[in-house]
Amino acid sequence: MSTTTIAITSIGLFLLAALAEIGGGYLVWLWIRQKKRLIFGIVGGIILFTYGIIPTLQPSNFGRVYAAYGGFFYYFFNIMGNDGRQKETR
Repeated sequence: MSTTTIAITSIGLFLLAALAEIGGGYLVWLWIRQKKRLIFGIVGGIILFTYGIIPTLQPSNFGRVYAAYGGFFYYFFNIMGNDGRQKETR
């Protein structure tokens, strides 16, 4: 596998993992906090389970890749997940 292919695959898997974590977590949140139907929680749980598998598909060193996920998710959240509203408090 060429270096370019590995880089493209890794970036694609980072994006997929970010979407799975945010999307699955959001569906579970909707189910619990917004009293949506049970199907939201089930689908969210399946997506979060899939999110746990995605790092194992990385073609690079797992330890380094897993550490990079944290930084990537932080960056992705600040682009996609931060809508400028004040954080929710109880």
